[in-house]
Amino acid sequence: MRNIFQICLVVLSLLTTACSIKQEVHPVGEPIGMDEICIIEDPAVREGFLPTYVAALRDKGYRVKVLQKSSPELEKCNFTSTYLGLWSWDLALYLSYARIDVMHNNRTIGTASYDSRHGSANMGKFVKGDKKIRELVDKMFPSSVNSPEVPTAQEAAK
Repeated sequence: MRNIFQICLVVLSLLTTACSIKQEVHPVGEPIGMDEICIIEDPAVREGFLPTYVAALRDKGYRVKVLQKSSPELEKCNFTSTYLGLWSWDLALYLSYARIDVMHNNRTIGTASYDSRHGSANMGKFVKGDKKIRELVDKMFPSSVNSPEVPTAQEAAK
């Protein structure tokens, strides 16, 4: 009887971890002089990701430039960012994977990732892409460039 209980416990643990959603954020901190971020555009990512990412950074008070990977202007950027977003279909279209990296002079200073690709039976995987992207940005950039007296566009809209 004890062996059956142990086997059930192992199977239950495997099923639980197999249906997991993982999110990990390493905030950028407050690097000196970081008020402008150059985002390297990835045309392979679904079109809604980039405008949401740009808007979330601007709401935090950052100036944002979106540049092609081959742009010579990229060399002038001290702070750059790359992103990746994947959508999946399971009764509905949902953001299944997102990753944002921020670099200072080509050295990674912050990352954020969200991964629900192994959350097949987990209904929490059905997130709205724009909300998840904004959440990742808020956790990656815990403070704003804006002074506390000036509300962001999102706060003013409430």
